[in-house]
Amino acid sequence: MKRRIKMPRKQECIAMLLAGGQGSRLGILTKNIAKPAVPYGGKYRIIDFPLSNCVNSGIYTVGVLTQYQPLELNDYIGNGQPWDLDRAEGGVHILPPYQQIKGSEWYKGTANAIYQNIHFIDRYSPDYVAILSGDHIYKMDYDKMLSYHKEKNADCTIACIEVPWEEASRFGLMFVDSEGRITDFEEKPKNPRSNKASMGVYIFTWSKLRQYLIDDEADPNSSNDFGKDVIPKMHRAGERMYAYEFDGYWKDVGTIDSLWEANLDLLNPQINIDLDDASWKIYSRNAAAPPHYISADSKVENSLVSAGCEIEGEIDYSVLFSNVTVEKGACVKYSIIMPGAVIKEGAVVQYSIVAENAVIESGAVVGEKPESMKDPSAWGVAVVGAGVTIGKGVTVPSKAMIDKDMKGGN
Repeated sequence: MKRRIKMPRKQECIAMLLAGGQGSRLGILTKNIAKPAVPYGGKYRIIDFPLSNCVNSGIYTVGVLTQYQPLELNDYIGNGQPWDLDRAEGGVHILPPYQQIKGSEWYKGTANAIYQNIHFIDRYSPDYVAILSGDHIYKMDYDKMLSYHKEKNADCTIACIEVPWEEASRFGLMFVDSEGRITDFEEKPKNPRSNKASMGVYIFTWSKLRQYLIDDEADPNSSNDFGKDVIPKMHRAGERMYAYEFDGYWKDVGTIDSLWEANLDLLNPQINIDLDDASWKIYSRNAAAPPHYISADSKVENSLVSAGCEIEGEIDYSVLFSNVTVEKGACVKYSIIMPGAVIKEGAVVQYSIVAENAVIESGAVVGEKPESMKDPSAWGVAVVGAGVTIGKGVTVPSKAMIDKDMKGGN
């Protein structure tokens, strides 16, 4: 007697999370990890935000598409338990490129990544598929966006947000009519004519998208990318495409400066990103750590200090992740200090990002104040890579990226 294979229960909407990007603009911070695994906000990683958004929105089937340096990200997600995604029906699934009968290949682009997983999506027979980027900081109710998509009888709905004009050329931009229908696109133009930026959050009617993915894969001239190929093709064909305008906090943390800014935004009372909101929790996987210790002689102002930290020096307007040590006489200002880093006695870290388990030895100076530079336009955030030691008395200038130990004096 043949055993029947039980198929998963039909889902109205599932999510596919694109988490395979290298994040080359983050330099040495993504040397050994994928961008979505980069730490953020004292106890999170970037991927916590889309995963938490899915669960809070009632989407419990999530495919996570990994490729570049996936080991740490895979370990972090695990069985999905911190996000309530360890489920018998649905749950979280890690989807790396895999070998098929016709051969194997890396994900060639965002659209190709979804194309290679058509069979995974088909298992759930969804009416709709949410395609999400894994490298943005935001809190968003995808269920409201799905309701809008259904209300408009759309084939594709793209979440958009107004960005500053000086940053608009970094994004895919949209033109929208009074009904919310998309009338035109520009993909990262040099001279933008719109500041409505795509957030990298899409909802598609699956039956429609499925055919476009098949057709796009068969096109030898396609780069197999949603922004460059699939979405423009759908627009040219006259499909029903709508913009869903989002007015909350959203940050593309694709550069060193934007990652630094996004962390410090947590300290700014004028910026609306409440990570303690009980109605929309951001879940994460956290290693157990004792309470932080702040000595009586230390000075801590307007900073975020995580569990396991030992603080005896001065901290001002900075974000410290778990198990960071700041020794007596050390000073940390306007900086992001990632897990396990040590700032030794008398060291100064300012306007910098210090990655996991780095050591800044006594008397070293990392980073510079913008106002102290002869040419303020040349200023940038200094970065010390994971596990790197900056020796005694060494100076690391503004905008430097240090991925190897720097020896200092005795």
